[in-house]
Amino acid sequence: MMDIFETRESEVRSYCRSWPAVFERAQGSTVYTEDGAEYLDFFSGAGALNYGHNNPALLEPLLEYLRSGAIVHSLDMKTPAKRKFLQTFEDVILKPRNLDYKVMFPGPTGTNTVEAALKLARKITGRQHILSFTNAFHGMTLGSLSVTGNSMKRMGAGIPLTNSSKIPYDDYFDGETADFLWLERVLEDSGSGVDKPAGIIVETVQGEGGLNAARAAWLRGLSELCKKHDILLIVDDVQAGCGRTGTFFSFEGAGITPDIVCLSKSISGFGLPMALTLFRPELDAWTPGEHNGTFRGHNPAFVTAAAALETYWADGKFQQQVSARIVQLHEGLERIAASVEGAAVRGRGLLAGVVFPDPDTAGKIAAAAFDRGLLVETSGPESEVVKLMPALTISADELDRGLDILIEATNAVAGTRELAGAL
Repeated sequence: MMDIFETRESEVRSYCRSWPAVFERAQGSTVYTEDGAEYLDFFSGAGALNYGHNNPALLEPLLEYLRSGAIVHSLDMKTPAKRKFLQTFEDVILKPRNLDYKVMFPGPTGTNTVEAALKLARKITGRQHILSFTNAFHGMTLGSLSVTGNSMKRMGAGIPLTNSSKIPYDDYFDGETADFLWLERVLEDSGSGVDKPAGIIVETVQGEGGLNAARAAWLRGLSELCKKHDILLIVDDVQAGCGRTGTFFSFEGAGITPDIVCLSKSISGFGLPMALTLFRPELDAWTPGEHNGTFRGHNPAFVTAAAALETYWADGKFQQQVSARIVQLHEGLERIAASVEGAAVRGRGLLAGVVFPDPDTAGKIAAAAFDRGLLVETSGPESEVVKLMPALTISADELDRGLDILIEATNAVAGTRELAGAL
């Protein structure tokens, strides 16, 4: 029997090659194939399903909204659903954190919010250049690709990607080199030939670039440098935000306030397309319609987003629960890393994994995990990191079960060095 996915769908497809199954339904942290197989999900829609699949707390308001005949598509017009989301976001997220950001709906995906951020930084400063970091990933459209590090993805653009430069991410060298020393010097030297950038865009944890996690002190240093030289600091929180690192925004622990913040993926809470670009009010220099798009008013996403904020972020209980799962995950990852010589834990929060000295190991472990009923992906320029993104709502038992599967997969691929003793 011919497979329509193979015969009709483009060769660009990727995840289905690693996970050759037809997934039919899902609930919480479990997905089911059409032939009845079960998989524990440590992928979470690449971070778009922080609250799990078909979460009842979000599903019921969504179904009620859709059945009511309420408006679904509205461009950027005013709707009750948008009003409720904006008010909830202000009351539950912004005010408790003493953040004063204007909210822009740039389009439905992560690359849309990055494009808007870059455009706004250039508009505000009148400068063209953007600095980003080694191993960064910010999206697949041209502007986002220009600040992305991965060479394979950049080559897909087909044209030169200009008006951006890459600078070393935290610990890119030896961990002792004075951070930002070169950048500070050339910015202060009128003879350096280096133009002052409009902005610097950074991920606090590089989700696709190898799970490199920036230290809080490094982020503070970056923020201070930007303020000193009147450069806009953009934090891309598309993958690391919405609670993934333990706090709603991934930069909270560093005590910094970015000028612009990019959110997408789990901001809708339910896997529905939605993105936000947040920026300081004085940066709101847009003229009406200067940046627009057809899908900036996806009201079902407003409904589930507001429900997610009310359900999980109105007090500190959920964050405490997530903190416990973070400790549990990292303890398990440390055991796995200890079992393979040269392996180490990467990442922060529930965006974490293990890097292996042989770049082929991570992919083999991910495949072995799939064979045992666990969905995990890889990260890094050579896919050298096994990457885990369990739902923030995962139970302790489910997390333990997934870690057990990952230990089995690691054992099958990499041997048994001190694995038994590490457990």
